[in-house]
Amino acid sequence: MWTRHELKARGKSAFKANYGNSVIAALILSLLGGGAAASSRFSSSYTNQASEEGGSLASNLTPEMVAVIAVITLMITAIMMLLKIFVFNPLKVGGYRFFRLNVESPGTSLGVFKEGFDNYGHVVITMFLTDLFLALWTLLFIIPGIVKSYSYRMVPYIIKDNPELSANDAITLSRKMMDGNKWNTFILDLSFIGWVLLALITLGIVGIFWTSPYIYNTDAALYLKLKENMQ
Repeated sequence: MWTRHELKARGKSAFKANYGNSVIAALILSLLGGGAAASSRFSSSYTNQASEEGGSLASNLTPEMVAVIAVITLMITAIMMLLKIFVFNPLKVGGYRFFRLNVESPGTSLGVFKEGFDNYGHVVITMFLTDLFLALWTLLFIIPGIVKSYSYRMVPYIIKDNPELSANDAITLSRKMMDGNKWNTFILDLSFIGWVLLALITLGIVGIFWTSPYIYNTDAALYLKLKENMQ
């Protein structure tokens, strides 16, 4: 078993022992998450603008202009999806690898990020399937999607620790590790709510320099504890 106090203490210790690199690594992962959502935000903002301007905008647009806007939107969406699959996801795996090694041995170099591109095809396929399964579960209902996000949470760590596993086996192992731990992990996440609110109040400053790297290090500590419990 594990306790929130134990994991947060270990995460904070690793974070403070390698403060600068942890901040940079967490910032990179946060930017990757933002980049992956950029296309959906673009499409949403354009749709909202179009609906607000209503008839006046529609009357000024020729069919050719509508077609061009649609093609540009689709191109941006496709490009961002391809970047997520082939660039952002491997970088994400490298970032999780950094925090996993940093908790185990504080002082890890940011060069570990490049390990996300080792065994590249396997990383791409595994993360793609993970994202696909999660998206399909979310399409059913929001709650199952949230539950499955906890089930698949350890996949980015498992890929590098167990490169011999197939994509499905890595996902299955993550589910097994999280069996009986999803609720406690949810409570662990909630325990950071104060830091998250402080990050919002400070326009992200506290998030960059404390909250995000603290959370990522703690999450890696959780993985190491669950891995230990599986042995």
